[in-house]
Amino acid sequence: MTATAWRAVEVADRTWVLSGPQDDLPAGAAPTEDDLRQARGLPRWRAEEFTASRAVLRRLLRQVRADLVGAAVRKDRRGRPILDGHPGVGISVSHDGGTIAAAVGPGRRVGVDVQLPPEPLSDALVRRCLRGRAPQVSALPEPDRSTEFARVWTVQEACVKAEGTGLAGSPWTIDVEPGRERGHWGPYRWVSLRRSPIPLSCAFTDLER
Repeated sequence: MTATAWRAVEVADRTWVLSGPQDDLPAGAAPTEDDLRQARGLPRWRAEEFTASRAVLRRLLRQVRADLVGAAVRKDRRGRPILDGHPGVGISVSHDGGTIAAAVGPGRRVGVDVQLPPEPLSDALVRRCLRGRAPQVSALPEPDRSTEFARVWTVQEACVKAEGTGLAGSPWTIDVEPGRERGHWGPYRWVSLRRSPIPLSCAFTDLER
């Protein structure tokens, strides 16, 4: 599955991911006044990251649910972002190293994560996050080793973001087989966009009927 900068990819039925560089946002991407208000008081770098992420989310909403493009983003009781008044439309954003990703899934819970391959990557971190799968990744030459680790980590992070638990959900305990493009964890299915230039994954529940 290929992820091209600023082209929405449908990773599952009615579930889309949009990603690309923060310093070259897609045409028509803009935060709302409410987004800008929420960014006030943040450190400058964090405010820029925050508003860029919201702009990408708004751009994706304009493509797939234009009726919700101006809906305010709030947090539910678990800290997961939701569209105010539309909790059944799953949304998620991620950013790392100047890359931004957003996901929208009407009728689903969703989580998206993007991660630059870590440099350097310690053996201890590989063992902590991959456990019994660590030898499969540790045996790879660089830069494949760091890239595959980041791919696994984005799956783990996407799953706990969809769940709404984040790091408290111990993402490193989620078993992800290196090299896989698709899988599941409990009620969550996940897709690793393995042709994305930056490791990127999305997790989601089944569609609510």
